[in-house]
Amino acid sequence: MSNALLRRVGVKRVLPAPIEASDWTWQDLLTLCKPRVVVVMLVCALVGMALATPTLPAPATVVFGLAGIGLAAGGAAAFNHIVDRRLDAMMLRTSQRPLATRRMPTALALAWAALLSIAGISLLLWQVNALTAWLTLGSLIGYALVYTAFLKRATPQNIVIGGLAGAAPPMLGWTAVTGQLGPEPLLLVLIVFAWTPPHFWALAIHKRDEYARAGVPMLPVTHGEAFTRLQVWLYGWLTVAVTLLPFAIGMSGAVYLLGVTALNLRFMYWNWKVWRGADPQAPLAAFWFSIRYILGVFGVLLLDHYTGLWVV
Repeated sequence: MSNALLRRVGVKRVLPAPIEASDWTWQDLLTLCKPRVVVVMLVCALVGMALATPTLPAPATVVFGLAGIGLAAGGAAAFNHIVDRRLDAMMLRTSQRPLATRRMPTALALAWAALLSIAGISLLLWQVNALTAWLTLGSLIGYALVYTAFLKRATPQNIVIGGLAGAAPPMLGWTAVTGQLGPEPLLLVLIVFAWTPPHFWALAIHKRDEYARAGVPMLPVTHGEAFTRLQVWLYGWLTVAVTLLPFAIGMSGAVYLLGVTALNLRFMYWNWKVWRGADPQAPLAAFWFSIRYILGVFGVLLLDHYTGLWVV
């Protein structure tokens, strides 16, 4: 975010104070991978694998596919830590990360990120298929470089544009099984893509002051909280509409429709509370529920898929 733009929105850039270095541990290497985020991605990839076949996917494909996708995702997360290390030091939420505290050398983190990324892509090329490997590589570059190094600092629409990279896991799971793309995996991508803005903007509202001090042009910083709350509400409805498409095109049945309707009612309840702005705790609560929501959407997709097979 440029100094001129910061002045226009009334924000002063705050530089992190020097931090005394200390020894790193193996837990810090794991922290660089953002394991909780990777687990959510792998669940979505696993559902994509299951939906891609009328039977159970081959165990070898599941094991090697998830391992390769997980390693690459961990590598992308580590690159994110490297690029964002100075910003992370300015924000309370991320100030204790290994590179933000300078307890781990950047060169070591870079080697770790490269090792994970190369291992993941190589494993997919070797044991899964080339399409999944190249799509995973594209997602890695999109998140680690296009989003983290450029979009995050360039535009308040960073989450909308950059969200495509994070939406790839269910598509990667699908292509790992089938070796080809189609409308169904792209629809799974669209679900995650539509969900990402209300999910992350809720957190951005809660952490607005930290993003402002760090000079990151998140939507609440550049356009204000009221505008961002409205966007959470509107994008929430877009997410609802997109999650109904699997039923509309015959990809899923009544079990999915009932389950996703219940999830959408709760999802929009929290988005409504964010939009109203009366509860200062609503944005953070909405953020945490949205994680359970997206896992629930893919969970009922999976349940519907295997329930339908059992009935047949």
